[in-house]
Amino acid sequence: MEAGRRLCEVRAQVDGPAGDRISHLLIRDLLAGARPDDAVLSEEGLDDEERQSAQRVWIVDPVDGTREFAEAGRVDWAVHVALWARRPDGSRQGQGSGGGDSPASGGDLVAGAVSLPAENLVFSTAEAPVVPPPVYGSRLRMVVSRSRPPALVGAVAAALDMEVVPHGSAGAKAMEVVRGRADAYLHAGGQYEWDSAAPVAVARAAGLHASRIDGSPLLYNRPDPLLPDILVCRPELAAALLEAIAATAREA
Repeated sequence: MEAGRRLCEVRAQVDGPAGDRISHLLIRDLLAGARPDDAVLSEEGLDDEERQSAQRVWIVDPVDGTREFAEAGRVDWAVHVALWARRPDGSRQGQGSGGGDSPASGGDLVAGAVSLPAENLVFSTAEAPVVPPPVYGSRLRMVVSRSRPPALVGAVAAALDMEVVPHGSAGAKAMEVVRGRADAYLHAGGQYEWDSAAPVAVARAAGLHASRIDGSPLLYNRPDPLLPDILVCRPELAAALLEAIAATAREA
C-alpha cells in the first residue's frame, strides 16, 4: 500500500500524530481520485453523517498503532483500509464467521486490506490468506494489547491454559492469528470501527472466527463508530473462548 511505503520513508523524521496525518491525507486523496462518490470514515477525518445513506463507505485507520510507529525498530503497527457496502436488495445476510449486517443500514464489509509496512507485508481479501495449520501439542497462544490488556484476558487464558502474548496494534494482533503465530486475539474496551474493520474483513476471508466478545456480529457504518470489543480466533476455538469469556463475566 502506498500509504505504508510513505510512512516508512518519513518514519525517522516525524512523530506518531504527524504520521497519522500524512497517511490520512494520502489515503483520502487516493480514494477521492478513484472513488469520488464513496464516503470515508477515517480515524483522522471529520465524521460526516451522510455516510449513513451512502452506498459504499471506506473505513480507514491511517496508522493503527501510533505508539508503535513512533518507537524505532517496532514492526507491530499497521495501515487499515476496508470497504463497507450496502446490499442492493436491502437484505441482512451476514458474511463469514461472525459476520453480520448493520440492522440500521443493511450492509456489511465486502473488502479489506491490512498493511504491515515495517515488514513489507499486505494481507488482503483480494487474495485471501491461508492460515497455517495449528501445531498440535503446543500451548495455545492468545495475543493481547501490550499497553492496555483487558482485565478478562488473564481469567480466560487461565481457564483454557493459554499463553498470553503482548503485541502492538489491533491490526498487527489480528494478523498474528492470520499468520498462524497466535491462536486468538481478544480485546475489550476502547476501540472504534476503524480499529477492526480491515482486520475483520481479512480474518473472515481467511476463514477465521470474528465477533464481539458475547458472540454477536461486528457491525459497521453505524451512527456511533464505537466498537469496543473483539474476538478473532481459529474457528474450532470459538465456542470454548466465548464460553470462557461468558463465565468470566458471570463471576465478575
